[in-house]
Amino acid sequence: MYGPHPRTDRRTRPNPALGAFLRSRRDRLTPAQAGIHPLPGLRRVPGLRKEEVAALAGISPDHYSRLEQGRQRTLSDDLCEALARALNLTDVERNHLRSLADPGSRRGGWDRPQQPEPGLLRVMTALDHLPTLLLGRRSEVLATNALLAETLGVTLEPGTSFARWLLLDEAARARIVNWADYASAAVGALRYEVGQHPHDHALAALIKDLRAQEPHVDRWWHDQGVTDRTSVTKRIAHPTGGPLEFDVEAVTLPQCPDQQLVIYTVEPDSPTAHVLPLLRNYARQAARV
Repeated sequence: MYGPHPRTDRRTRPNPALGAFLRSRRDRLTPAQAGIHPLPGLRRVPGLRKEEVAALAGISPDHYSRLEQGRQRTLSDDLCEALARALNLTDVERNHLRSLADPGSRRGGWDRPQQPEPGLLRVMTALDHLPTLLLGRRSEVLATNALLAETLGVTLEPGTSFARWLLLDEAARARIVNWADYASAAVGALRYEVGQHPHDHALAALIKDLRAQEPHVDRWWHDQGVTDRTSVTKRIAHPTGGPLEFDVEAVTLPQCPDQQLVIYTVEPDSPTAHVLPLLRNYARQAARV
């Protein structure tokens, strides 16, 4: 007769996501980039050896091996900082590592309906001269302005998945000249969100579906890259406005970190800045029809 299943200590459960991320960052970093002399002997890895990362982080090789094997569930802040320095992580990657290092700290609440943050909606109204959209969890569209629809050539209704449109719709590839750059950054943003909300089953299902339908998404996902959507350049081929170029910035509020106001900014006196008023008029005329 079977007895009750023994409880597993959260700290001893496997953490494969942490191990995979560390391994990917180690593979991309050469000894020269890390500022060290390579260990002698034949190198069988493209980047640093485990022993080299361990030395840089001030831990034993066995300890680091356990981390890459996912055998240590959580990491202290000091160890996260040591690994971030050893692996030359960016600020976004450093934040992602901290999220992976404590995956049990964020649970529940992600299935409740999303409502646009009023303060961000007010900012969007004030920025109606720029293409703008408000995104929530899982890249769900919460609101857009008319100029965004005119710029992208699509009306993204509230509740639409921006990631699905961007990554799966052929029209997005035709409209966005540097689609691969922007799409890979969007996949990195999804990975960053997974690190923050590892128990969001709807987010996991979305990513699984995107990976199954688009080989590029699956490849970018395996690259383990993380981004936070900010400062991404987007080039648009507009049928009447011609070539457009935007720097895409994301704004969040401390009281509402799961919503991002995404703003397509332009350089003053640039060709795009001169065309936008014309596109804004097109958008207003379309709204009156």
